Amino acid sequence: MDFAFDNSFHDRMEGFYAPAEAAKPSAPKLLIFNHPLAERLGIDVPGAGDAQLAAIFSGEEMPGGANPLALAYAGHQFGHFSPQLGDGRALLLGEIVAPDGARFDIQLKGSGPTAFSRNGDGKAAIGPVLREFLVSEAMAAMGVPTTRALAAVATGDRVQRERAHPGAVLTRVASSHIRVGTFQFFAAHFGAEHVAQLSDYAVRRHFPGLAADRNPHLALLDRVIGLQCELIAQWLGIGFIHGVMNTDNVAISGETIDYGPCAFMDRFAVNTVFSSIDANGRYSYGRQPQIMHWNMARFAEALLPAIHAVDPADVETAKAMVEAVPDRFRDIWHARMRAKLGLEEAGEGDGELIDDLFDQLERNSVDFTQFFRALAMLLRGDGAMLAGLLPDPDAMAPWVADWWAALERETIAPLERADAMDAVNPRYIPRNHMVEAALAQAEEGDLAPWLELLEVVRNPYADRAEWSDYAVPGPADAEPYRTFCGT
Repeated sequence: MDFAFDNSFHDRMEGFYAPAEAAKPSAPKLLIFNHPLAERLGIDVPGAGDAQLAAIFSGEEMPGGANPLALAYAGHQFGHFSPQLGDGRALLLGEIVAPDGARFDIQLKGSGPTAFSRNGDGKAAIGPVLREFLVSEAMAAMGVPTTRALAAVATGDRVQRERAHPGAVLTRVASSHIRVGTFQFFAAHFGAEHVAQLSDYAVRRHFPGLAADRNPHLALLDRVIGLQCELIAQWLGIGFIHGVMNTDNVAISGETIDYGPCAFMDRFAVNTVFSSIDANGRYSYGRQPQIMHWNMARFAEALLPAIHAVDPADVETAKAMVEAVPDRFRDIWHARMRAKLGLEEAGEGDGELIDDLFDQLERNSVDFTQFFRALAMLLRGDGAMLAGLLPDPDAMAPWVADWWAALERETIAPLERADAMDAVNPRYIPRNHMVEAALAQAEEGDLAPWLELLEVVRNPYADRAEWSDYAVPGPADAEPYRTFCGT
C-alpha cells in the first residue's frame, strides 16, 4: 500500500531527527479506522482489507514512500527543563499533501522504542490509545484545533504498566509535530543557526505569508502567540483541561496535542485538576491561561537567537509581545464568552458579567456544559432545565437579570439568539465516568460502548432524546476523578 508521501522534514531537516523503526507486533488487529479523515487526507483505502490496514497502522509493514523517524525535542516539564526528550514512543512515517494542498504528518504512537526512549518500552496500552482517539475526535467535532486519530490497532502484545494491559498503536495526524520544545532543544544544544533553520522551515510549512516579513522569526512568535491564545480560550469555553501543558506538548501549529491526563469538567470549579501527577495544580482549569503565557515566554527565549541575528532591536519587540499576552488573551476570551452567552457585540461591563458568572457557577456547583444550553432554553421560554441545574431555582437570579439586561442592548430575536448559542455550546462532551466505563469494557474486548460514545461526541451539538444519558454528569458524591499519562 503506497501513500503519496512528500517528506519535507526528512529531506530538508537532517540533524533534527533520528531514523527509527517500528517494533513488530505479534498479532495486529484493526480496532477502528477513520474513513472520513482518510478521505480528507486523500488516502485511498477502499481496496484495503482490515488485515492490511492493521499491518500498516501497527508498524508491521511500512507503506511505500515512508521515511520513519523520531523527532528531537526538549521541554519544560512542570516548570523544570529537560534538555533532551524526543519521540520516545512515536514514529513519524512521513507527510501527506491532501487534495486541497494542506500538509499533514502521519505518525504512529506506541510503535516501540526509539533513540529517545530513555529506557522506556515505547509501547502504548489500549486505554490511552482509545482515549486519545475519542477525545481528539470530540475536539475536532467541536471545532477546536487538534491532532486527529486515523486508526487504532491492537498489537496482540501485553504492555506492562501498574499491571499488564493489551497493547495498541494509534495513528496520529497533525499539521506537524513541531513543538515549542523542538525550538528549545536546538536553542539549548546548537544555537542561532539551527534555531533559524527550524524557524524558516516552520514559516514555510505553516505560515508562508510570513516569509517576506522583515524578521520572519519575530513574525512567527507573534503568530504562534495568537494561535495559543485562541486555543486556550477554546479549551476554557468547553471545560477542557489538558493536564500536562509542558512546553514539549505545545504545537506551534496551534493544535491540541498529546491527550494524556486530559479530561472535561462536569460541575464547575476553577481549580479543577485531574492529572494524578499534578499534585500542586499547576495545570488546573483556571491556570491554563497563565501557563500558556509562561510557555510563550519560553518559546520567545528559544527564538531570541534567531530574532537577534536579523535585528538586535527586535529583541525588545519580542519581549513586549510576551508581556502583552494576558491582554491579548483576555480580548479573545471575552469574545468567546460573549458568543456562548448569545451576545454579538462587546459592551461595557462584559468583563464583570463573565467574571461574576464563573463565581456563581462555582458557588452553586453547576454543570458547566449544560448551563449554557439551559440559558438557550430560557430564551425559548423554558426555565425548567436551568432550575434543575441549581440547588435552588432562584440561586442565580441576580446574575440572570444582569444577563437579560446585556441581551437587551441588542435587537436579536430570542429564538435566533438561542439557536446561535446552541451552535457554539455543546450538548455532549466525553463525560469522564462514561469514558472510563467504555475504556474498561474495551480492554475486556467489548468495543460497543466505546463506539456508541464515539458517535455521540462526534455529534456534540445534536439534541437527541436517545442520548439523554450522555449529557448527565457523574454522581456528585463520586471519588475525585484521576487521569494518568499512560506512559
